[in-house]
Amino acid sequence: MQITDETIDYVGILAKLELSGEEKEQAKKDMTDMLEYVNKLNELDVSGVEPMSHTFPVSNVLREDVVTNGDDSENMLANAPEKSDDSYIVPKTFA
Repeated sequence: MQITDETIDYVGILAKLELSGEEKEQAKKDMTDMLEYVNKLNELDVSGVEPMSHTFPVSNVLREDVVTNGDDSENMLANAPEKSDDSYIVPKTFA
């Protein structure tokens, strides 16, 4: 892939950079060098390599979501200044 002046201008717009002509030429050279380096990966023989998403085996390390304290609403409502049935009574915030 060839890096063009239009590509450099577009990347400059996306990155919100104002590049001088000299900086644009240097960026074009740097991007071309990067693409050539990455293109070397196409030379590798990966026919026997199994595709993977991670280099290490990944497993779920989270615990199962289990309720342990149950419904303790009576104890929670015991300290309420005002209550009605199974609910707190609070001051109105809107008139």
